[in-house]
Amino acid sequence: MKLFLDTANLQEIQQAAAWGVIDGVTTNPTLVAKEGGDFPSRLAQICELVKGPVSAEVLATDTKGMIAEAKELAAISPQIVIKIPMTADGLQAVAALKEEGIRCNVTLIFSFNQALLAAKAGAAYISPFLGRLDDLGHDGVQLVQDICHVFQHYNFTTKIIAASIRHPLHVLQVAQAGAHIATLPFSVLEKMFKHPLTDQGLERFLADWQKMK
Repeated sequence: MKLFLDTANLQEIQQAAAWGVIDGVTTNPTLVAKEGGDFPSRLAQICELVKGPVSAEVLATDTKGMIAEAKELAAISPQIVIKIPMTADGLQAVAALKEEGIRCNVTLIFSFNQALLAAKAGAAYISPFLGRLDDLGHDGVQLVQDICHVFQHYNFTTKIIAASIRHPLHVLQVAQAGAHIATLPFSVLEKMFKHPLTDQGLERFLADWQKMK
């Protein structure tokens, strides 16, 4: 399973890239606004730091506006994937952009039917938001599992990005479900390194080494 970093923070992306564990980045205007700066410029900087796909979200809500904005964003780098909201206008834009060779990531998916429609419209990626479903008392991981099972059965080429990851256990669960990608905040990525037995083992090794010296 691939790991994407969900951020617009350049320091976080640089660190994750240095660790050698990140395959791409997902971002949006909200994340960029938190960091300050110009959206296109920040996207160009991110594309220089990672080799994989960089998802950039449109602000328009109508089909024509989404297509126009998508073309501007796609011109920044071949790495750019356009994030399109899961709406009727959005899927119409996805179908049109696919004809022009522009890859799209349909975001804000909360049901299997939405995932199916996005795949049939030609989305290269879809992003089911499991954490937000969990917040409402639903089973977000089960949604990811259902999508993975049906997409595999019908040989859909659309890649499934498990989004709205809340904690390291989510990463294990979506990997078991069959997601192609998990996109996660830097704080969750940091937690994935940690285990108390690793810390205890390291302390013991260092203590034994000091005794030998």
